[in-house]
Amino acid sequence: MENTLLKRSEVPEEFTWKLSDIFPSDEAWEEENEALKLMPEKITAYQGKLSESAETLLGFFKLQDELEVRVSKLFGYANCKGDQDTGNSFYQGMKGKAMSTYVSIASAGSFATPEIMAIDEDKLNLFYTAQPGLEEYRRSIYQIRRRAEHILSPAEEKLLAAAGEMADSPDKIYGVFANADIKFPNVKDGNGEEHQLTGVSFVPLLESSDRVLRENTFNTYYETLSQFKNTAAALLDAQFKNLNFFAEARKYPGTLAASLDATEVPTEVYLNLIDAVHGNMDKMYKYVALRKKMLGVSELHMYDVYTPIVADAAEKISFEEAKETVLEALAVLGEDYTDLLRKGFNERWIDVYPNEGKRGGAYSSGSSRPHPFVLLNQKDTLDSMFTMAHEMGHALHSYHSCKYQPVSTSDYVIFVAEVASTCNEVLLMRHLLSKTTDKKQRAYLINHFLDQFKGTVYRQTMFAEFELMMGQMAERGETLTAEALCRKYHELNELYFGPDMVSDDGIAMEWARIPHFYYNYYVFQYATGFSAAVAIANRILTLGESAVKDYKRFLSGGSSADPISLLKLAGVDMSTPEPINSALSLFGELIDELEALV
Repeated sequence: MENTLLKRSEVPEEFTWKLSDIFPSDEAWEEENEALKLMPEKITAYQGKLSESAETLLGFFKLQDELEVRVSKLFGYANCKGDQDTGNSFYQGMKGKAMSTYVSIASAGSFATPEIMAIDEDKLNLFYTAQPGLEEYRRSIYQIRRRAEHILSPAEEKLLAAAGEMADSPDKIYGVFANADIKFPNVKDGNGEEHQLTGVSFVPLLESSDRVLRENTFNTYYETLSQFKNTAAALLDAQFKNLNFFAEARKYPGTLAASLDATEVPTEVYLNLIDAVHGNMDKMYKYVALRKKMLGVSELHMYDVYTPIVADAAEKISFEEAKETVLEALAVLGEDYTDLLRKGFNERWIDVYPNEGKRGGAYSSGSSRPHPFVLLNQKDTLDSMFTMAHEMGHALHSYHSCKYQPVSTSDYVIFVAEVASTCNEVLLMRHLLSKTTDKKQRAYLINHFLDQFKGTVYRQTMFAEFELMMGQMAERGETLTAEALCRKYHELNELYFGPDMVSDDGIAMEWARIPHFYYNYYVFQYATGFSAAVAIANRILTLGESAVKDYKRFLSGGSSADPISLLKLAGVDMSTPEPINSALSLFGELIDELEALV
């Protein structure tokens, strides 16, 4: 299978996901879609009545649960079918139909939030007493009502909702600019051969062992980008003016508080991350110095950041071998966990290999009804094995949350979403390191892990600090000019990479290629999630069964509590800098070992 890209119809069944577990046929899906089109009428029958009685309110929530399950299955089937062959117009049309059905159902229920918020507190308490079944929805009701001070009058809310599409404009315009409009000249390697430079090929070209190609790629990319620096800055200025407008309208103290409140994460968590990483810069500087030494260069430049520093010790790892290794590595989580993994492997939860038209990358479907589905593009490499461990971490997190939580609290927020997946990766890495004393293999594995640390904790925290600065400028009424953004970004780059790195002028423009700056204080969660996962994995390997029990309580928590409280169940307190410090302490230890090995 490895050298030819098969048509979807040619892929052996055992390597495809079994979507008939959701719907037995496309016809059954169509029937369900037609049935769901009638549901808005059932929803609107509750309009104006939610405060009438405890029974009415409970009936509405039970209807919401039913629709959540049915719509997630409808979406799950359509999305998976569409992603397995993006060239199949029938399944692309199915995705469109599912979205249309979802929008009509969501729109029909738009009356619920203001009605639930308007119920008097004493009356609501009487409802809980009169109808014990409502207890299941106490968390959902709290989630609606906790932001009461930030909800405006119906007329004002209508106006803000109407501004929503306009508020998405900076992100949409940036997407068109970055993905469609900007074109880069070809770049030459050390032999004078030309290579196509695009937004997609940029990092792969920087991974090349040809330093001439790397330097030409870096300089050409940023020289081209800098020609549009004022446009790029104007887009970010609009984005943060937009965030500031909504934060002020909803009476938040600032853009950071407004964005983090959506997932109940205190702003201190964000600020603690930046402070903790600042306190561990010595380890990043040591990594940079080691990279410089191992590459054998008199000056380390920003175009030397992505190229491998350890000679490739990669072996071919078949899917079967990868499954067995992952099962061995995760055995520390108990038989019930590995039995579930085997179930996923054996009962075709996974779509394994690339095929013509298949969506790239990898994901877990998130929905766990009847069970999660995972898309891979297996290439029989170390990276592929880690990807499989990662996505199955997501899948089993979803599985546990859906199994042990009622529908209303079965989903989990983005702040905790990367913890289970990364915990699996850390356990796999620690397992692989425990199995080999071969210097070359250990160096290869450690370098793989260090690059994850560097890219996830230091780099994303640098982005988070830059984003915080942009928000503060907007709140002070300052314009985000290209000059100001370039100056601040270059200063941060010098701070994060330290004295052994030449912070080339071009890197000052890197902010213009980061789409995450349009995601509203999103990136810090990569760093906190990675740090929490390292702390949990260390706990499991040190304490054993008691830590595993704690971890499974977290996996089963869904959104039954705020994310900081959920992580405390797993023995990790993200309201303190301790998990960040602990993770970066491991980063330092691994640098020392790599230095000793080479």
